[in-house]
Amino acid sequence: MSRISERFASLRAQSQTGLVTYVTAGDPDLERSAEIIKRLDRAGADVLEIGVPFSDPLADGPVIQRATERALAAGTTLPKVLDMLGTLRTTISAPVVIFSYANPILRMGLDRFVAGARAAGVDVVLTLDMPPEEGEAFRAAFSAAGIDTIFLLSPT
Repeated sequence: MSRISERFASLRAQSQTGLVTYVTAGDPDLERSAEIIKRLDRAGADVLEIGVPFSDPLADGPVIQRATERALAAGTTLPKVLDMLGTLRTTISAPVVIFSYANPILRMGLDRFVAGARAAGVDVVLTLDMPPEEGEAFRAAFSAAGIDTIFLLSPT
C-alpha cells in the first residue's frame, strides 16, 4: 500500500478528514519553499502537494499563476524541485504529490522524471492537463516506479 493510500486509510479508520496543503515550489525561492514544506509537515498536514512552476498555467487561478511567475523568475525548474524534495524526504512524513503540467515532465523526459521523482520520494503525480484517455504511458511509467497517478476529470 502506498504512503498516500495508508494516510487516507488511517484517516478513514479514525473517521477524520485530512488536510491537503499546496505550495508552489520556488515561491519565493527553493530554500524558503523547503522550509515552508517542513513546517507544514510538522504542523500536521496530511498530504503535501507541491506545484511545479510552468510558464502557461491555464488550469490555475490568479494566486497560483502569480506564485508560478515568481518561482520561474527565481529560476525554479522541475529538476531543481525534485532535488529539493530529495533533500527533504527524510525529514518529512506526509505523502508528497507533485502537481504539474505535462510539458515540464515531457521536456525533462518521462523516464528521467520518473527516476528523479522516485529518488526524491514522490508518492503521487497529478498531471493537470493529461486526460486519462491519453495518459496511459504516464500511468504505466509511474506505476512501474511505485508512484500513484491522479488525473483530473471533467464532469462532462
